[in-house]
Amino acid sequence: MNLNQLLNKEEISLDDTTIIKLENFASLLHEWNQIHNLTGAKSVDAIYLNIIDSLYPLTFIQSPKSLLDVGTGAGFPGLVLAIAYPQTEVVLAEPLKKRVSFLKYASIDLELPNVKVEAKRVESVEHEAFELITSRAVTNTKLLLDLTVKVSDTYTEYLFYKGSRVFDEIEDVQHQLDYDIVQKNQRNYLYIKSK
Repeated sequence: MNLNQLLNKEEISLDDTTIIKLENFASLLHEWNQIHNLTGAKSVDAIYLNIIDSLYPLTFIQSPKSLLDVGTGAGFPGLVLAIAYPQTEVVLAEPLKKRVSFLKYASIDLELPNVKVEAKRVESVEHEAFELITSRAVTNTKLLLDLTVKVSDTYTEYLFYKGSRVFDEIEDVQHQLDYDIVQKNQRNYLYIKSK
């Protein structure tokens, strides 16, 4: 299946320009990955599945004005969301140099003026509170909330891409949170709403 068919199947509607940028991102990542080993997704098809995984929350979240992605890695979900949300200011926090190089190159190559790559750990990022903070497979929920305390406020929402452990993790913090867990395939999207 091509990317357009996959998007239609999940009822994710994007314009043609955005889809072309996502396809270009997949080609670019595939090319870099052969040399730099940035992601376990070794084929363009596997990268497409990661793109769909990153974009699925578009079906249940609002477009934020500002977004921080913690530990972006090869671009999931932060860079993919930046392509889908061209009006959103997106900051990608990623400490590993080869991944930073790729993210910087990709954001220039794909003409994403809304993206800023921060080559540092999230606790070193200085910025006013973000409207949405995302993260995929970085650390547990409580630690993510603790690490992002300086760049969040009561209006900040969180979207964490989780596996099955999310149910154990949420027990540590659930009394303070208004949240939904949206399940899709093997993914649990933990969506924590603002207070």
